[in-house]
Order: sequence, then structure tokens, then C-alpha cells
Amino acid sequence: MSNPMRTRVTRLLGIDYPIIQGGMQWVGLAELASAVSNAGGLGILTALTQPTPDALRNEIARTREMTDRPFGVNLTILPSINPPPYAQYVDAIIDGGVRIVETAGNSPKDFIARFKAAGVTIVHKCTTVRHALSAERNGVDIVSIDGLECAGHPGEDDVGGLVLIPAAARALEIPVIASGGIADGRGMAAALALGAEGVNMGTRFCVTKEAPIHDNIKQALVNGSERDTALIFRTLKNTARVFRNAIAEEVVSMERRPGGCVFDDIRPLVTGTRGRAALQSGEVDNGVVSAGQCIGLIDDIPTCAELISRMVSDCQNRIEATRKYFV
Repeated sequence: MSNPMRTRVTRLLGIDYPIIQGGMQWVGLAELASAVSNAGGLGILTALTQPTPDALRNEIARTREMTDRPFGVNLTILPSINPPPYAQYVDAIIDGGVRIVETAGNSPKDFIARFKAAGVTIVHKCTTVRHALSAERNGVDIVSIDGLECAGHPGEDDVGGLVLIPAAARALEIPVIASGGIADGRGMAAALALGAEGVNMGTRFCVTKEAPIHDNIKQALVNGSERDTALIFRTLKNTARVFRNAIAEEVVSMERRPGGCVFDDIRPLVTGTRGRAALQSGEVDNGVVSAGQCIGLIDDIPTCAELISRMVSDCQNRIEATRKYFV
């Protein structure tokens, strides 16, 4: 492996390389998180992948059996008629001795004091500079800024990383992690040049040997180009970027029909249990599969250790190669 890198992100998180595996529903399990952490990055468990807070406690314990390196837990806070018991998931994170949490969705302000009292470092993921500034004021330690290229929910402002990352870095005092569209050392070098002090990757870590996803799904993402994603839920103001499969095409078609649609019209297509089943069975067209535009940059299925080592080396080489323009 390359020599450790030193940024505010690596110092705050206690990791060798400023490479974070984002929290991903159904994917952020102990096998993947521990592999990323063992390779010098930061692995992330996804709290709400676990059906109960006690199940999360067990997953934290299972991860500790696989790594002695720092890892975190993602807690995505979303509005809901019947919300999960978020406070109990917070208890599980703190009781489990986890010292890094990635929050996303709504503001984590209701839980910041409890996390801080327990010595937890808070990384908050957002899609706009205004929300990043609000998170900074509320006391988070790091902001992960998500550009339009990302998988999952890129927000409704449609700003790509080339603008969003430096805009956030310029506006914030706390460190910025670049997220969305990054899959290799070139993207990492670009993110650092834009003012970020680390990178967050979801899609790229889905296409690794340790990711708990069927090989058919991984191969479909390898075969896909940067044009093989779709934005769904646009008309519902809850945009999500997913792999362009038969389900995504059907949802987009329903949203475009005269009069549009309501969520109940598409609910049977996009239910989370159906997406989870597709990831496990490998039936690519049988559920929503989150994927970012960076699939156009992915052409193999390495181990997490191979990926991180290669990224760090390629990043360094790209930065060195730019020096020729100043000679």
C-alpha cells in the first residue's frame, strides 16, 4: 500500500486514506465495511438496513470481529408517517462504541448533542451549500457534499460536482468530502484539487468482491456506461438516480404520461423489499438498483484493498503528471 495521506478528514476519522464507503441501504453490512476499513479507508454500516436497533448492535459487534480499524454507521433520517425509532438506533450506535456516524436526509440536529457527548465524530451528507452551512452551524464535524452524478438522492438543484464541491469548500470552515461521480484515482485527484479533503464512494464499492450483491448486478454495472442511469421520482420532487433497467424505464414512463402519477401508482415497482430481492437474486430488471453515473468509469470487480491501493497510487500519479504543465 502507499504511504498514508494526511488531511483533516484522515486525522478526524483516524484512517490512512481519505476514502469513505458511503452508507447504502441493503449493502452496508459488516463484510463490506470491515474490508474498506482494513484497507485503510472508512467502512460504513447502514443502520436502517438492520430491522431493529438490537440487530444493529449485533452488526456492530460482528464488524468488530472483522476489523480493529475505525468504522462508522450511517443513519439516514427521513420524514415518515411511521418513522423508525431513530433515538433507539442512536442508542445502539453509542452503546456499540462507534465513534463515527454519517448522517443523511433531514438535519441530525436533534441527535448532535448526544453524539457529541459520546465523543462521536459526525459526517453529514447533503446536496446543497445552504444545507451544508446549516449543518456546520448545528455542529457537525465534516460535510459530505453530493453532486448530481451520485446514486440515490441528489436533491432537486441539479448541480454537478465540478461546481458544487468548490462552492462548498469555499463556503465552509469544516472539512468537505466530495461525493458523487468518483470511482478512481483521477476523480480523487480532481476532488482534492477542487478543495475537498476526502472522497465518498457508494457505487464503486458496490462493484467490489466484498459487496453483498449478486454477481449479475455487479456485472450489469460494469457493462453499463455513463448513460445507463435514470432519474426517477422527478415529478414527485424526490429525485433518485438508479440503474436504467426495466423498472426504471417503466417508472419514468409513468411519470411522463399526461397528468403524471402519484407515488401509489408506482409503489409496487419501487418498494424497498423488491429492490433488496433483486440485489440478492441477481434479477437485474426486477427491482430498483441505485447506481451513479460513475458506472461509466468502472470496468472490473476488485477487492476493496485492491481498489483503494490503486486509487491512492493513481491519484498521486495524476497529481504529479499535472506538474508538466508548469515547466
